[in-house]
Amino acid sequence: MPRTHRCLMLLAAALAAPVAAQSYPSKPVRIVVPYAPGGTTDILTRAVGPKLTEAWGQPIIVDNRPGASGMIGAEIAAKAPPDGYTLLMSYTAEIAITVSLFKKISYDPLRDLAPISLGAVTPLILVVHPSLPVKSVKELIALARAKPKALPYASAGNGSPAHLAFELMQRSGKIELTHVPYKGAAPAVVDLVGGHVVMFFSGMPPAMPHVRSGRMRALAVSTAKRSPAAPEVPTMAESGMPGFDIPTWFGLFAPAATPREVITKVHGDFVKALGASDVKARLIPEGAEPSPMTPEQFGQFVRSETAKYAQIIRDSNIKPD
Repeated sequence: MPRTHRCLMLLAAALAAPVAAQSYPSKPVRIVVPYAPGGTTDILTRAVGPKLTEAWGQPIIVDNRPGASGMIGAEIAAKAPPDGYTLLMSYTAEIAITVSLFKKISYDPLRDLAPISLGAVTPLILVVHPSLPVKSVKELIALARAKPKALPYASAGNGSPAHLAFELMQRSGKIELTHVPYKGAAPAVVDLVGGHVVMFFSGMPPAMPHVRSGRMRALAVSTAKRSPAAPEVPTMAESGMPGFDIPTWFGLFAPAATPREVITKVHGDFVKALGASDVKARLIPEGAEPSPMTPEQFGQFVRSETAKYAQIIRDSNIKPD
């Protein structure tokens, strides 16, 4: 193709992008959720969806695509046309963890997805069976030191945020625990209530009813600050592990080549939706705190989280199931 023609095509594309953004969206927008309905990723998407529909005058289609630790849904979004009509509401695992856990994955989160904004941050909550004679993290560490490898902990699978949180706790506390991986959080919670394992870094929604009923005891949350859903529960850092910060988070992405003007529009309306009082009322009781960022801030956050989890996985020699 002659050089003049190529230049004209590039100029036309550059001029078309603002026009496309002005008319965006002109048809329904699909938000891929790489997990089954009912989890926090799905709850967040369905909480903001009506606000985006109101702002855009177009339906929001929530497309649940669970499987492979979130990688199936993430791949679908990463390989979708970069026109703003397919977005991804993603979770920590398929963005910041799997890239270090698996030798080969079919997408590169940092290369193939454009960050729009962090949506919400939730802590994990360290819960123990009430038969365990501890009421604080310091007491738990002391017991674990007295009984190396005798205390079994649950996770939602190798490389899950709960697993990585326990690996960090073991290194920080100089203790040895026994890992019992489960295929998800739900069976781990059931076995903790039954006393088959004695501790779990659980998501807050499945754990808090059992904490309130006395079937679990809450010791700490995994984030750098306390959760508004359980303000009486201290952080791991307050409990003697400075620098401990293992949040789970949920954020909005688009395919990497999506026009900047579209990213800017989606970002502005998504952040506005997160600030709505009824959206906050839906999320905060779940332990999910709305935490919007600019695309640039969110991109830096993702890179930082990816590096953090890569270090934990490398230091702990964690392998996938």
